[in-house]
Amino acid sequence: MSAERIWTAGLVIIGDEILSGRTQDRNIAQIALWLNLQGIRLTEVRVVGDTTAAIVEAVNSLRARNDYLFTTGGIGPTHDDITVDAIAEAVGVGVEVHPKARAVLEGYYETRGGLTEARLRMARVPAGADLIENRMSGAPGIRWGNIFIMAGVPHITAMMLDALSGTIEGGKPMLSETIGCWVAESEIAELLRATETAHDGCQIGSYPFFREGRTGANFVVRSTDGPTLASCVADLRARLIEAGREPVDGGI
Repeated sequence: MSAERIWTAGLVIIGDEILSGRTQDRNIAQIALWLNLQGIRLTEVRVVGDTTAAIVEAVNSLRARNDYLFTTGGIGPTHDDITVDAIAEAVGVGVEVHPKARAVLEGYYETRGGLTEARLRMARVPAGADLIENRMSGAPGIRWGNIFIMAGVPHITAMMLDALSGTIEGGKPMLSETIGCWVAESEIAELLRATETAHDGCQIGSYPFFREGRTGANFVVRSTDGPTLASCVADLRARLIEAGREPVDGGI
């Protein structure tokens, strides 16, 4: 299979509550799955606290290595929501109130006590930014160049991802199939390596587990090309059978 452009993204999860364990992050999985559908691979994730220096360093490091950068958290109305200011510092621009964001918030809060100074903080963006629609709570996400600044609340993040669907450039989605087997992965490590080597454009991930008093593993075969994927999966099944193992289609 000829080489194709691979689009990549990094993700910065922002929030002291994540690092302290008080809140469990659920955004990594949904963002990774969404990116895959856009033909973009999530290559790295960093979790940082509500500290400007840490956010700036993470943003600049990850955006330099990837086509896109996504962030979650720190864009609410409170004093510790510093993501907008930190990203503005990272990209070297000022912070401004986006007129459309202000209008959206004015409409949303018209029957909810009005637009206070605290709520107006959610209309602040790095200068020159565009908005990401948020149909759930009014406060929009932010796009500045190849940086996408989103809420930390998972169901609001999902709404913002939905608004972005089909709007950013990517490659072919990554396809995958899973085969399970009751075997220690160390016993078939060479078999897995040989199978992957024989199928250019495929990767095989091995995920061991201990269940029902037995050792097993699920093997996830990935490729952007359907026929290539099918060929690799068929070959892996045949090699497992030849080795005296019983493959389980779909995984265990």
